[in-house]
Amino acid sequence: MASVLKLVLLLLCAYHTLVAHAVDDLRSYYMVLPAGSLKSATVNCTDHKAASSPSGGGVRVPLHHRHGPCPPASSTKAPTLEEMLWRDQLRANHIRRRFSGVKGGDLEQSDVTVPTTPGLSLGTLQYVITVRIGSPAVNQTMFIDTGSDVSWVQCKPCSQCHSQADPLFDPRSSSTYSPFSCTSVACAQLRQSQQANGCSSSQCQYIVKYGDGSSTTGTYSSDMLALGSNAVSNFQFGCSKSESGLLLNDQTAGLIGLGGGAQSLATQTAGTFGKAFSYCLSPTSGSSGFLTLGAATSGFAVKTPMLRSRQLPTFYFVQLEAIRVGGKQLNIPTSVFSAGSFMDSGTIITRLPWTVYSALSSAFKAGMK
Repeated sequence: MASVLKLVLLLLCAYHTLVAHAVDDLRSYYMVLPAGSLKSATVNCTDHKAASSPSGGGVRVPLHHRHGPCPPASSTKAPTLEEMLWRDQLRANHIRRRFSGVKGGDLEQSDVTVPTTPGLSLGTLQYVITVRIGSPAVNQTMFIDTGSDVSWVQCKPCSQCHSQADPLFDPRSSSTYSPFSCTSVACAQLRQSQQANGCSSSQCQYIVKYGDGSSTTGTYSSDMLALGSNAVSNFQFGCSKSESGLLLNDQTAGLIGLGGGAQSLATQTAGTFGKAFSYCLSPTSGSSGFLTLGAATSGFAVKTPMLRSRQLPTFYFVQLEAIRVGGKQLNIPTSVFSAGSFMDSGTIITRLPWTVYSALSSAFKAGMK
């Protein structure tokens, strides 16, 4: 039975360099292929606004690359390729540690040991959306992350926060803001996911620790969340009062969790949008994509069943069955793929077991002759 350490991390983030990565206990290397000749298309940034989904049953929000031509907020200097590879490896290492106790076979039946550090590395997150929080609503530009559940935003007063381009959210100025009590159901769910951090003045406190050493902590709360013309009442999120690590190095306001757990935006809006979302990432940083809440109904949509773990509901998997090069299926035992393929919006490089990578590399080289 294939070990879950041999997960495939599907490429869901665009970058200006194509990178292949083979993973093995003793062999690990990168092959970097320059792609600098690709030119960015001209973009009209004023056209990117939140709107109803074309299917009529959801909402579509513009999705921007943090270093693209239409970033909603000023961002720090783009990291070097070496920095991106290092941060990506931190995230991948943390993913493998999290699933080190997963047995092969059906993920729904897996025996998973939940670690005490639930988050992933933040250094590779590249895509942001702009939402509005509170009454009156305040624009907040936030990362999206399919590997996280708890959403959070920086709040006044903040003892240790980074500077941000948007106005800092002040819960005292919002008529719909409400902190959760320590006896609330929401706080109990937070404790179950090991992201509660005790009580302060009878208010539930949260903490999220990420795999790169970053962390955020504050008061777990609810308020109005506006996505275009759609409003989400009693949206649960962390009101961040203190941060550490890489969180202090950017100008975004916070993070939107899109995982499958109880606290994620996808789960909280399940009654309205059916616990379905999709997103389109631009193939280059010269254009923008979109995040859609609601099921895709267009004819060009291609679907595949999702695999889930009841003990680690945050994460999304698919069952990779085969790889074809030039229309010819590679001779790879199906048992290699039995552990499932992990999908993650914050992982840049596709990672394959060495046996799969070797077969793919050989077939690609043969096809290029």
